[in-house]
Amino acid sequence: MNLRLLNLLPAGIAGRIAFELWQRPFKRGQVRESEREIHQAARVEVIDGVVTYAWGDGERPILLVHGWRSRASRFHGFVTRLLDLGYSPISYDAPGHGDSPGRVATIVGHQHIIQGLENRHGPFEGVIAHSLGVPFALYAVREGVAAGRVVAISGFARFDYLVDAFCRALGLGPKVNQGLRRSIERGYFGGDDQIWTRFSATAGEVDLLVIHNDEDDVVDPGQAPLLLAAYGPRAHFLQTNGLGHRRILVDPEVITEAVAFLQDQAGRRESDVAERLDLGA
Repeated sequence: MNLRLLNLLPAGIAGRIAFELWQRPFKRGQVRESEREIHQAARVEVIDGVVTYAWGDGERPILLVHGWRSRASRFHGFVTRLLDLGYSPISYDAPGHGDSPGRVATIVGHQHIIQGLENRHGPFEGVIAHSLGVPFALYAVREGVAAGRVVAISGFARFDYLVDAFCRALGLGPKVNQGLRRSIERGYFGGDDQIWTRFSATAGEVDLLVIHNDEDDVVDPGQAPLLLAAYGPRAHFLQTNGLGHRRILVDPEVITEAVAFLQDQAGRRESDVAERLDLGA
C-alpha cells in the first residue's frame, strides 16, 4: 500500500488507519551475533507477558530502557561494562518488541512495567535509556521510580515529537498528523488532549546526562536542547559526532562517559554518607 494515499482521505479516516500502523513496530529487532553472549547470560523472566532480563548479583541495579523496534540486547556493551564495575543491569523487551508478544504499550504502560521492575530489583542506582525509551524512563522516574541519575541517549523532550517523526518517516501530511493525534487521544487516553503536554519532559528531581549525535537521522538533534532546558542546572550534555542514531549505543566512548556519570552519583552519595558520619562523630 502506498501510505501517501492516506493524505487524500478525510482526516478522521486517515488518522484511524495511521493509528493501526502506529500500534505495530513493523519489524521486531532480532538478537545480533555481537549481542548473543550477553543475551544468553541473562536471567530471563516473563512478568505479565513482558520478557525481562537481569544480570549480575542483584547489587547496585541499573535499569536499561530500549527504543522503537529495538530490544534489551542492544545494550550489550553497557551490560558488559556495568558488570565489570559491580553493577547489576536490568532490562526488558517492550510489548510488541524483541521477545515480548502483543501490541505496543503506552507511556503509562511502560511506567507500570518499570515500576514492577523497581519493586522486584530496585531501587535503581541509575537509568540508561535510548531513543523512545528516554521519555518512557523520564516519565516513570517523574512518577516515583527511584533513580540516582538518568542517562538519555538520542532521546526527545516533546511527546508529540513521536507523531511528527512517525508521519515524516511515512510521508504523511499535516491532516493525517492531526487525525492520528486525535486517534491516539481517543484510543489510549480517553480523549484527553492534554497528553502532549503532560507526557513531555518537565523539570525533574534527578541529574540528567543528555547524549546526542550531530548526524542522528531518527531523532532530531534539536531535541537535546529541549531536554537540557527542561532539567536546567541538573542537566549535562555530551555531543558526539558521526555516530548516527544506532551506533551511538555501542560506541566505547559513549559507554565510558555514561557509566562514569552514574559512578559519579555513587561517589557523591558515599562522600555524603562519610561527611554525615564525620559530623556525627
